[in-house]
Amino acid sequence: MSTRDIIVIGSSAGGVDALQRLCAALPADLPASVFVAQHLSPSARSVLPLLLDRAGPLHALCPADGQQIERGHIYVGAPDLHILLRPGKLLMRRGPYENRTRPAVNALFRSAAVHYGPRVIGVVLTGLLDDGTEGLIAIKAASGMSVVQDPEDAEWPSMPRNALLRDHVDHAVPIAELAALLDRLTREEAGIGIPLPEEYRVEDRIAAQEFAVMEPEIVTPGQPSHISCPDCGGVLNHIEMQKEPHFRCQVGHAFTPLGLAAAQSDELERALSIAVRTHRDRIKLFEQMSTNARASGLSHAEKRWNDASSDAAQLITVLEGAMQNLRRPDVELS
Repeated sequence: MSTRDIIVIGSSAGGVDALQRLCAALPADLPASVFVAQHLSPSARSVLPLLLDRAGPLHALCPADGQQIERGHIYVGAPDLHILLRPGKLLMRRGPYENRTRPAVNALFRSAAVHYGPRVIGVVLTGLLDDGTEGLIAIKAASGMSVVQDPEDAEWPSMPRNALLRDHVDHAVPIAELAALLDRLTREEAGIGIPLPEEYRVEDRIAAQEFAVMEPEIVTPGQPSHISCPDCGGVLNHIEMQKEPHFRCQVGHAFTPLGLAAAQSDELERALSIAVRTHRDRIKLFEQMSTNARASGLSHAEKRWNDASSDAAQLITVLEGAMQNLRRPDVELS
């Protein structure tokens, strides 16, 4: 009899504290393996495995690529590596970014759904944007279970709230009740698996490899959109799985709708910042040329340079206003 012995957890902002509280309450005899994708800075050394190992009775570690899976262990994704599941083992791979993050929650959840189906329990905790929603949908499509932290209990409610808005979540509970729920669910018989569409397997394979070594037969799913990738400038394919849209380019960078909107805002702010800096440099040039014209007694030239300087200053005001408006988008990005 198969049980629900694979628990995958995703978190972002506020996740370290939530994960410590959860791991402190998990029982020592939990009949499952736990896998964690917490958004991390790619250049920082993570102490999360040590914190979770100290928090509760289960051994937490950062696994090596190809490491065998054992029950009663917590496997924590490393900075700048996707943590992915395969039958009996883990992969730690520098596949393409998803929502500009690595490890990405959706990548972990998708791999669990593809390879473990009804044995999977997906858990979304506190965090920004909507990473994890698409992954929970994949888990549910494969007959797994979906759980979210109650948004009212989350330090940053966006991730669990977006999952509740877009997915038929089985349970929404506060952190204080989550360990007991997971313990109960892991002791129940898993259902009958439902084969997932091939697109899920293709995206899982993309996440597991660098583009340079991707096999020729791996073709990006979906249809070309009229939107470019914020990371590389290539065309994004529009992919719709279980009525949930997302985007992926030919290089492999992937975005949820909210993740894409946030990335576009970042690119716009960067472009506007460059424009502001350039106009400030132009003002310095115009002021220098105005001074030279005045010294030469060229009043008309002096006025022309002064007018140009004034125009550049007005443009800076407009550009800085546009940058402020980018921080107040029409869609919820937090």
